[in-house]
Amino acid sequence: MTLEVRPSLTFSEIPVIDISSAVAGDPDPVVVASVRDACIDVGFFYVRDHGVSSDVVEQLHGEAVRYFARPMQQKQRCLVNERMRGYLPLFFRSFEGEHDAGTSHQEGFWVGYDHPLNSARPLDGPNQWPENAEALRHALGDYLAATQPLALALISAFEQALGVAPGSLAGLFDRPTTRLKLNHYPPQENPTSEDDIGVIPHTDAGAFTILWQDHTGGLEIQNKEGAWVGAPPIDNSFVVNLGNLMPTWTNGLFSSTSHRVINRGNVDRYSIPLFVNPDQDAHIRCLTEQSNNEPGFLYGDYQRNHWRRAFPIASIP
Repeated sequence: MTLEVRPSLTFSEIPVIDISSAVAGDPDPVVVASVRDACIDVGFFYVRDHGVSSDVVEQLHGEAVRYFARPMQQKQRCLVNERMRGYLPLFFRSFEGEHDAGTSHQEGFWVGYDHPLNSARPLDGPNQWPENAEALRHALGDYLAATQPLALALISAFEQALGVAPGSLAGLFDRPTTRLKLNHYPPQENPTSEDDIGVIPHTDAGAFTILWQDHTGGLEIQNKEGAWVGAPPIDNSFVVNLGNLMPTWTNGLFSSTSHRVINRGNVDRYSIPLFVNPDQDAHIRCLTEQSNNEPGFLYGDYQRNHWRRAFPIASIP
């Protein structure tokens, strides 16, 4: 049986938000209210007028196409390591031994901010690079720099949407463990099982994700009735989705929504997710109300456990 998705025409359910005022440092109360509503109702929204140059995006897109066209043997010399940096092979397995285990028809390449190795900070370390990757390296660095103001603007907008003191959330990102990833999805004709698609249903573990997707489409999110709804690409926009930390920070007010990818087209699909994550030493607990019954947890421990389950190939201790 073919996996069903509701028509894209229903996607008035995902708001499109002009985020320019927030990026400029002067967010409009109407924009903040729109962000709040989207976070409560959907857990996803599009942003436009975000300040990220299309040249920077297209430069990285082109380098991603060239990188994934390399011979598999060459890419596998730089396999993803325990700090989630490097090449994630096609058809990787996730959540082995769990009810949501599956195979993803996707390959990826992960980088983060470079730091020296530190045994007390196991997510720190240098990036891994394939041979002859100078152009790829520059394109990834330019993209990280270009999207940083947008990430900071969204953090500020989330604080205002929650009515918490300035810095309550931003202070947890002093040394972020953000990861930038390139994705390639080969075409998959008529998939019939959720455990064998582009990316199996999941939620993101961190704070939030800023996603660029090409014109192929394939991103789908699960609404509160359990139906899968297509999130089609919109020119000059990013998709923002909340990760699993948001419900903890907001006492369940903001949603971390399950999503999947199925490349139903007959061409290769490329996407670029930026996973915006706090400091690995950040203490994660509710920000919106006091509770003596909620001890919270360290973000780094939580993230490593999630990556250990999602990407066994990384051999995270």
